[in-house]
Amino acid sequence: MDVATAGLVSCLLVALAPRCAGQTNLKSPQDIQVYVVNTNFTLRWNYTEDDSHVMFSAQYRWFEDFETNETEWKELPGCQNVTRTECDFSSAITEYYVKHDVRLRAETRKDRSPWSSIFEMIPYYIAQIGPPEIELQSTNGVIKIKVSPPEANQVQKMWIDDLSFKYNLVIWENSSNAEFRKQSVFPTDTINDLAPETTYCLKVQATRPLDSQEGLFSPIHCIKTTRKAKDLLCPTNVRVLALNMIFHLHWNSQYKQRVSYTVQYLLGYLKKLHGDYSAKWLRVPGCENITNTKCNFSSIITTTIGFYYLRVQAMSDYNRSCLSDEVKVDPLITNEIGPPIVKVDISDVLLHIQISPPGGSENKALRDHYDLSYRVLYWKNSSNNEEEMKMKVIKQTIGTVSDLTRSTLYCLKVQAFSEAYNKSSHFSKDECIRTPGDKMLPLIILATFVSALIAVLVVAMLIIFVLYQAYNQIKYVFFPSCHPPSNIEDLGGQPFSSPYLLTAEEPTENFCIIESIITEETNQIDFKDYKHSKQSCRDSGNYSNDDDTSGSKVSEEVLEKEIV
Repeated sequence: MDVATAGLVSCLLVALAPRCAGQTNLKSPQDIQVYVVNTNFTLRWNYTEDDSHVMFSAQYRWFEDFETNETEWKELPGCQNVTRTECDFSSAITEYYVKHDVRLRAETRKDRSPWSSIFEMIPYYIAQIGPPEIELQSTNGVIKIKVSPPEANQVQKMWIDDLSFKYNLVIWENSSNAEFRKQSVFPTDTINDLAPETTYCLKVQATRPLDSQEGLFSPIHCIKTTRKAKDLLCPTNVRVLALNMIFHLHWNSQYKQRVSYTVQYLLGYLKKLHGDYSAKWLRVPGCENITNTKCNFSSIITTTIGFYYLRVQAMSDYNRSCLSDEVKVDPLITNEIGPPIVKVDISDVLLHIQISPPGGSENKALRDHYDLSYRVLYWKNSSNNEEEMKMKVIKQTIGTVSDLTRSTLYCLKVQAFSEAYNKSSHFSKDECIRTPGDKMLPLIILATFVSALIAVLVVAMLIIFVLYQAYNQIKYVFFPSCHPPSNIEDLGGQPFSSPYLLTAEEPTENFCIIESIITEETNQIDFKDYKHSKQSCRDSGNYSNDDDTSGSKVSEEVLEKEIV
């Protein structure tokens, strides 16, 4: 072996020494990332070395559950011996809700790099919503748009429920100083308020609000609007006025001849469906073939969860019709809250407030869904305009206001409001009431009245007693109840009368003069005859019936003794 050959062999041995020792000159790929759009999977990475003769191969594994750690690595289809720094492996992934691991290495014909770091993923959580497909039509000054959901024509889908999508539209005039307008659209919708004969460009984005996911915008589409035909038959300025869940639809008419109107409504959820809903409009009961430019459509509001669309169809005598623009009705958003009815009462220094909810206590929709609170404003109703209003917020329909001044006129008004819907009513009419005065004043008045009444009664009783005594004395003196005996009633043939009469209490002296006739010759005495003998009793000037009777009795007793 010559010297040259020996040197070449030694160099080869030196070059192969690291490989024999388990080392390599190739470096592993860096920054491994997986990008998922709908069900399209792309693996991307960075490689800083000279990759002119380097190829890349990937492996993956997936776990049926999170407790399984030992799973065999498999070659990743679509990512074997690729020369670029990305590859598509969409066909390899069919399970979107389980964990997957991916790793990558660089290769040459004679060398392989170590495996890169493992990229872990659950496809559903890193997937991005793809752009929707759109179709446009320009007619009568508006643009009709039809949006197809992402993955509309795919068998394998990442997003199973198409109804979960909502669509955001961005539209602008195709000019240098264009202003972008954003709005939500349904799968089948109409874009209004456009300038005639103007080119507009637009793009649409699909979103999933429940998952807080926003998709990619569709490619930009441009279309030119037409001029809208002016038809006086069409109702204009269609609007909804709602108060306390009573809904009225109003519109204006420009048609001078006889015309009838029919109000139609569409359940809102039908617009969320992909497809034609034109045949699903219904007539509002009581609003068919009417000549008025308003109608009550409260009967169709059967739920407050969804929303409704209304429009007016005008029909002329010649069977020509025209439809108005549509108006959206979200019951709890469209409705306005009316003022409550308030009653007030007072007790001591507490003001009692009784509130009747707007629409009455029987209006369950208003009471249950709005969760009403009440704002009470009260103030002293005095000539001083500087008296400030005070406010109190209550949740119940019964409340009280304290710390009031006595003998003061207070006024109040109440406003109903809902924080959840950021709505408030007008204030109720002012109600005024006066607080009672001091407690001692009625007691003082009562005590004074009772004292005066007692004094009057005492004085009256004294007067009556005095008058009664005077009456008795006068009656006794001038109108006595007894009369003098008959033997002194006529004295000397003259009527007996004397102005000098003594009272009954004065003592009297009684004496009798008895004239008796005794015959010695006989022992017989006729007692009876004696009784009939003449007798005369006289007193000292005083006379009474009792004296007369007692005098007669004394005479009889003396006579009997003498006889014995």
